[in-house]
Amino acid sequence: MNDWTPKPIPTAALARLPLTPEEGFVLSRLDGATPVRHLTALTGLSPERIQSILARLLTLGAVLPPPTSAAPPPTPTPAASVPAAPPRAPGELSDAGEEEDTTEPEDEDAEAHAGTFRQLFERRLHPLPADERARLARESGEPELSALCFDPVPAVIHALLENTRLGLAHARLIARHHLNPVGLEALCGRAAFASDAGVRRWLVRNPQLPAGLFRRLWGGRRLMEQFKVVGHRDVPEGTRRTAREVMRSRFSTAPAEERVELILLTEGRVLGALMGLPVDGKTAALLCGRVYRSPLLIQNLARWSAAPPALIAHLLKQEAVRRQPQLRQLLQRHPNAPADARRGD
Repeated sequence: MNDWTPKPIPTAALARLPLTPEEGFVLSRLDGATPVRHLTALTGLSPERIQSILARLLTLGAVLPPPTSAAPPPTPTPAASVPAAPPRAPGELSDAGEEEDTTEPEDEDAEAHAGTFRQLFERRLHPLPADERARLARESGEPELSALCFDPVPAVIHALLENTRLGLAHARLIARHHLNPVGLEALCGRAAFASDAGVRRWLVRNPQLPAGLFRRLWGGRRLMEQFKVVGHRDVPEGTRRTAREVMRSRFSTAPAEERVELILLTEGRVLGALMGLPVDGKTAALLCGRVYRSPLLIQNLARWSAAPPALIAHLLKQEAVRRQPQLRQLLQRHPNAPADARRGD
């Protein structure tokens, strides 16, 4: 890593970055030709402090990342504290109530870095009185700033939110690791944090997410995003239950096009959570205007008690149904099946 030559990003709006005087000083010494090993003599700072500042500059987008062959900075960065999502099984929906978020690469060492921040908090910061931790939360830079995101006391989270250095990476740490509903409410009081995909991703996995906060953040989102929360394996059951209620409520008022999108994209898997909810004529017409080839989708529609009679009749005409007797029998047994179909015609 000492052979890495940090290069500032010319297009970065440096004047708008929340840099400390020390970070600004180091950045001013980066000329694109001086390797890391020479920065200690150039700045008078320790090698450890140089690494910490470079990690911070990387996080803020002020310098270009090192070549892929080089190791990442040994000092953990706030951005690296967002763990990579677990691998998904084939066909599994992507994220917990979120659109696919591929704008930020996930660091393979994120868990280890988050563990470092937690260790710092538990060993050095947690023994301090809560009011002292709150003071540090308002004033500190890295690595204390990231370490205090693990504080369980809501007053410390409130203090962190007053720190001008606090960014999205810290908000994501709080969303994931803070286990007090009061602190999570405070975090989402910032619109920029509440609307961030990474923050929302970790909020729905946090067992202390209040149901009321979930309703406020997800109540107006698209049905497909709500369904992803309902079916995600890493979301606590309490939140999944709330998400199911929110989705059912929104399904009753959503546009017909959005209802149809939900049914088709999930291949009818969502219908089990929508039992007892009828559909309007436009939704039925849109469903009847399609050709159906997926046996799974046809099977789920055949088991949907609210399936309109016109849809059952339309499905019975599909080539996939004519080729598979078991699908035809399922549809013929549906209470809304045409009378002639129930007689086996």
